[in-house]
Amino acid sequence: MYRYDEFDRDFVADRVAQFRGQVERRISGELTEDQFKPLRLMNGVYLQMHAYMLRIAVPYGTLNPSQMRMLAFVGRKYDRGYGHFTTRQNLQFHWPALKDVPEILGHLASVEMHSIQTSGNCIRNVTADHFAGAAADEVADPRPHAEILRQWSSLHPEFIFLPRKFKIAVTGAERDRAAIQIHDIGLHLKRDAEGRLGFAVYVGGGLGRTPLIAHRINDFLPEADLLSYCEAILRVYNQFGRRDNKFKARIKILVHEAGADEIRRQVDEEWERIRHSALALPVDEIRRIEAYFALPASLSPRPARSVVLDRAVAANPALADWLERNTARHRISGHAMVTVSLKPIGGTPGDVTSDQMDLLADLSERYSHGEIRVSHEQNLILPHVALDDLPALHEALAAASLATPNAGLVTDIIACPGLDYCSLANARSIPVAQRISERFGSQARQKEIGDLKIKISGCINACGHHHVGHIGILGVEKKGEEFYQLTLGGSGDEHASLGEIIGPGFSGADVVDAVETVVDTYLKVRSGPEEDFLAAYRRLGKEPFKEALYGAA
Repeated sequence: MYRYDEFDRDFVADRVAQFRGQVERRISGELTEDQFKPLRLMNGVYLQMHAYMLRIAVPYGTLNPSQMRMLAFVGRKYDRGYGHFTTRQNLQFHWPALKDVPEILGHLASVEMHSIQTSGNCIRNVTADHFAGAAADEVADPRPHAEILRQWSSLHPEFIFLPRKFKIAVTGAERDRAAIQIHDIGLHLKRDAEGRLGFAVYVGGGLGRTPLIAHRINDFLPEADLLSYCEAILRVYNQFGRRDNKFKARIKILVHEAGADEIRRQVDEEWERIRHSALALPVDEIRRIEAYFALPASLSPRPARSVVLDRAVAANPALADWLERNTARHRISGHAMVTVSLKPIGGTPGDVTSDQMDLLADLSERYSHGEIRVSHEQNLILPHVALDDLPALHEALAAASLATPNAGLVTDIIACPGLDYCSLANARSIPVAQRISERFGSQARQKEIGDLKIKISGCINACGHHHVGHIGILGVEKKGEEFYQLTLGGSGDEHASLGEIIGPGFSGADVVDAVETVVDTYLKVRSGPEEDFLAAYRRLGKEPFKEALYGAA
């Protein structure tokens, strides 16, 4: 993992000291809330419905045990004993007192964490594939390049005040687990015919009020040109992105209105102008950063089959279910990547208690070479677990309600905090997620349904990524009541698509029944158990589902 150098430490410490003074001035009344707002947003502090919220950056979703223990400590001492992992691989505390935030930031700085650029019109936390560096299908680990982008973008003087927030995601595998096509810039790390590393570059993706899939504007950008090309994109956006209307200020609107070909032309023109003077990436510097992300020296190949695991599976059906859904093949023989589900049946998606965080820190040291990852699907990953250790790990996770065997299934729901916390929301997300989870909680029923991604947002800002859910649920307000609009057929993977609105919305009392009707219809019309929900929807279209929900036209 990357370790802060002297600049990093001073940079974060100076920001903590600066914000401490700003908070003192706000509490004393020297600053009004309107004056304080831009200052707190620069430090990841939001004012939600009931309290301030602090959003903490987890760059490219990678944590070490000390950092996880510090998050547990903060949750226990300054919040209500838990935190919430988000779709940007960040962690949010929803109940800190403003007077305590500088102390929290000081504690975080001691373990190389901060909240800088987790809000505001700047380049936000760079996200990456949660299996990065461990996945068997990976061309190269994208996290070194995500770290380079983090260093380059942190308080970049030209991009501190962009027209709107700006999000970058990076993946290093053909299977896109980072949803790069719904980002402002998506980067797909790949090799050319000669084996050289480079990037396919996507621009103009995003969800929210106007959901759009990104356009590929460069098929293969050489690795050394990463920063200069990204700078060219940001410069075009900074110059031509709208600042008169925040709803039309994202780069996706600029790309949509100008056209991908024109944006490509403008970016290439700007790139040609700056590429020889802009910051290039020396090979030595790339390799230096890569060394921080090398696989642990103690991670050595083992037999591909584990007798210990086979015996445990034969004696424990629950372990078998968990292995089937929550483990994936590691690049090193005899190991697996483990998804720790933060979606217990009836629970709040993405929430984890301080006690659970402490346990996960311990388990990561014992079984995963001291690494933890955060997925954009609001789960955690132990990326380097020996097959022989899986039974013991499962037992420890199960005792802490962290072994729900549902990764990728109907109860593995993404949901934003919604109206329970967020002042922007129109409807609640968490109770709907909980009720759907309980309705489909039977493991046998989940296995019958198979892969199915449900994503819920409490408003059009789409923090729950509902537009790219196989089943998307959007909370809206109608005459003072909460209603929920269904979309079907969305996907955030390498075959990204936006869901289609299926028809009129459903009341809070009826939305779970509507979801069940959609699922039951899928089970009736699929060609067989091997055809998953998304494949069936793409084959048949929305008509069978619309008829089941609303009756024949």
